[in-house]
Amino acid sequence: MPTPDPSKPLIVHADRSLVLETFNEQAEAARVAIAPFVELEKSPEYLHTYRISPLSIWNATSAGYVAEDMLQALEGFAKFPVPANVITEVRDLAGRWGRLRLLDESSELVLRVGADDAPLLLELTGHDEVRELVGRELGTGGLQVPLAQRGRLKQVLLGLGWPVQDVAGYQQGRALEICLAPDLQLRHYQTAAAEAFFRAGSSEGGSGVVVLPPGAGKTVVGIKAMELVGQQTLILTTNRTSVGQWRRELLEKTSLQPDQVVEYGSKSRNIGQVTLCTYQMLAARKRGADASYPHMDLFRRHDWGLLIYDEVHLLPAPVFRLTAEIQARRRLGLTATLIREDGHEGDVFSLIGPKRYDAGWRELEREGWIALVDCCEVRVDMTSELRMDYALKEPRARFRFAAENPQKLPLVRSILDLHASEPTLIIGVYLSQLREVADMLGAPLITGSMPQERRDELFDEFRAGRIRTLVLSKVGNFALDLPDASLMVQVSGTFGSRQEEAQRMGRLLRPKAPGKGAHFYTLVTRETDEESFAHNRQRFLTEQGYAYRVMSADDWLRPKPANLTTLN
Repeated sequence: MPTPDPSKPLIVHADRSLVLETFNEQAEAARVAIAPFVELEKSPEYLHTYRISPLSIWNATSAGYVAEDMLQALEGFAKFPVPANVITEVRDLAGRWGRLRLLDESSELVLRVGADDAPLLLELTGHDEVRELVGRELGTGGLQVPLAQRGRLKQVLLGLGWPVQDVAGYQQGRALEICLAPDLQLRHYQTAAAEAFFRAGSSEGGSGVVVLPPGAGKTVVGIKAMELVGQQTLILTTNRTSVGQWRRELLEKTSLQPDQVVEYGSKSRNIGQVTLCTYQMLAARKRGADASYPHMDLFRRHDWGLLIYDEVHLLPAPVFRLTAEIQARRRLGLTATLIREDGHEGDVFSLIGPKRYDAGWRELEREGWIALVDCCEVRVDMTSELRMDYALKEPRARFRFAAENPQKLPLVRSILDLHASEPTLIIGVYLSQLREVADMLGAPLITGSMPQERRDELFDEFRAGRIRTLVLSKVGNFALDLPDASLMVQVSGTFGSRQEEAQRMGRLLRPKAPGKGAHFYTLVTRETDEESFAHNRQRFLTEQGYAYRVMSADDWLRPKPANLTTLN
């Protein structure tokens, strides 16, 4: 057995799994080095497990990394020699990027490989799914592809283990005159992200995903991309609150006038030079025998030069299907995480585009662009009576029963007392629980059934400091611009959703006053399914370098010393 180097924190296994010793002084440097091409699987306190997957490799190669970059990171931090098969597999997987290319040849879409890869093309067309999507042969190493099959072919080939580098270019949309406001100062990473997407002078630019933390200004990246493209734009986002925020940002930060930025919604079917629409609106179906999507023509009936998908990890299946048909339009995805709980990350890669830019959360935190957040998981006991009720529940009912543990209510009050006067968000899933919290605190409860106009009024009151606490249902997961919020208490969540955990904490990431941070508490019932799911929920944030302090509710409910101060 090789002699280990105890100073190194990483163990690389032959199955492409990696174990990182978080207690090692080089652990953070190793995490940063491997993060671009690995995925976090488990994150117990002292040993984190990562995995090298084909998609993680291809996202890295499409962003400019090469195999030797990845191997250097592995070998530089490995406690034992990197297994030979891992070295071979990293090189093989990275080497697949760029071998299959979609090109525009004399206004004809062509799937082409190099001369040495002609057998590969023959092998792939042996699959029925591929053969149905391609046309005639165009000499050695080339196949004609019907324009309508551009997206679907990329999906199928990725599923077979072969990513396609799409450099076929785009149709030109109608021109849009847009200039950034003279006083708008872009942060260095915002400019870099927009330019990585656009890739001026490159046929590969114009499609892909930018990954930035909540609060880091993804909207500004989208606006800069609009300026670079200079063509009429369709912006798709999660809800009407987000639509309103995009419209405000566009009017404040660009030369666009109000009549140029319009919302396509239930009350208005207007289309402007810049059109905003929600995913829900676009994916709405007719009832009855004709269960069609009447609003999908919004994609097709206008000469868009750019489509922006906000929170692209939430893209619904019908929009994926339509996106497969419009691959000749430039597409920008914006998100805080590429994680999809439905496992369709490959569809984002194929249809929106590969990851073009990714900035680490802790890196931006160190630079002062997002707030420092202290994360704490507080474990709450059940009474003996409730514990017996929990044990007798059907397995599917146990999670909710644990999540609604009434012992959480006095803990909420105790946490708010400790952080008195902090602008506070209480967030959860179950409305009956949230109503109890709102009644206890005398705070407004915002749910999906509340009219949008009333929601906006309450958000404005919170921003102005006239309301210090809001209780939010899942409507608070996304697109809330509440920059002063510095305390969040999560009383319940959606099972093991990593994206929800990240988005909720993201509500706190807007920069704070110098020397002031934020606090994120998640309340979890001890020794229940909720505790098990909490570990999974925290995986993405752990991958970004955050650590959760774990405390007992008893520690909170004991009387506090009079001189105890909050941590900022």
